[in-house]
Amino acid sequence: MKRITVLIADDEAEIADLIELHLKKEDYDVIKASDGQEAVHAVQTNPIDLAILDIMMPKLDGYEVTRRIREHDHMPIIFLSAKASDLDKIAGLVRGADDYMTKPFNPMELIARVNAHLRRYMHMSQPAPADKSVLEAGGLAIYPDQRTVTLYGETIELTPKEFDILYLLASYPKKVFSAENIFQHVWDDTYFESSNTVMVHIRTLRKKLNEDVNKNKLIKTVWGVGYTFNG
Repeated sequence: MKRITVLIADDEAEIADLIELHLKKEDYDVIKASDGQEAVHAVQTNPIDLAILDIMMPKLDGYEVTRRIREHDHMPIIFLSAKASDLDKIAGLVRGADDYMTKPFNPMELIARVNAHLRRYMHMSQPAPADKSVLEAGGLAIYPDQRTVTLYGETIELTPKEFDILYLLASYPKKVFSAENIFQHVWDDTYFESSNTVMVHIRTLRKKLNEDVNKNKLIKTVWGVGYTFNG
């Protein structure tokens, strides 16, 4: 089972720690950011399922973070802010948030809202029927139900791990996954810094996709960060 990851972006460490404590009781993974730039980086480099954002943060405010998230992702976003007027709430929802809570807040109510948004989001994200769930890009077709892949109509023989990596990347086009992200999702195990397992699998996967002769590479390396699907 894929673990759910929640981003908390708030420059008040005490509030972020309190929310983290309650989220972990629900068995969610948590990533924290103390400013807007850290929040954007976290979303770009991790498979986040829901974001809890303060509005008044250093570097980038919550509105700008939301705008950047919405360019590529439809994850639920909850604003948690000291801005408490009705106009503030309306502005937050208009700018792309799914929910708005004011400080001070009841942690149990926040968790209830998180759970509700995740239930809806996960239901909407369920795979479509087999005839509609094919992922296609640049001559590549991925059939998740049959766990098969074709390139310009020809079947490519992939190992189970190679298929899982390709399907993960293709499911989130343009999203950057670090080697650690990929390892944890595909192997469901603890990642070791010295491990080059993901790099080796990516290399063999590229060979099978003829990436060495294809100028328009489907799997793109983002140097110093990880890999992304360029479909």
